[in-house]
Amino acid sequence: MPRILAIDYGRKRCGIAVTDQLKLIARPLITVKTIDLMNYLESYFKTEPVETVVVGQPFRFDGSHPEIETEILYFIVKFSEKFPVMKVERVNEMFTSKEAMRSLIASGVKKKQRRDKSLLDSASAALILQDYLQNCL
Repeated sequence: MPRILAIDYGRKRCGIAVTDQLKLIARPLITVKTIDLMNYLESYFKTEPVETVVVGQPFRFDGSHPEIETEILYFIVKFSEKFPVMKVERVNEMFTSKEAMRSLIASGVKKKQRRDKSLLDSASAALILQDYLQNCL
């Protein structure tokens, strides 16, 4: 069965999370450098069936989008050109980084390990994906 994959897009690196085959549980997968994202996805899609890609949509408190949204939209256009049959969905990612940090703390991840931002990025992607599973399916 195809999975659903989520991306927490960032300027330097992107957190990636996937569902299990039954699409019940979201789990962090990896964090990759943004410059390597498209190549990573292409490789991943060759080995794992994915039906939908969920991309986080950042908002400010006033409801506007931060500057990174322009880069995310550019990525989505390029992604859709490269993978035209892949469905792309957007999910509000407000507070996912804070929630991910709280989750890491609650799960007992040591302070030194929490400094590794790649861990936070993939955990944020998992939260984006979990939100999608709960509210959009």
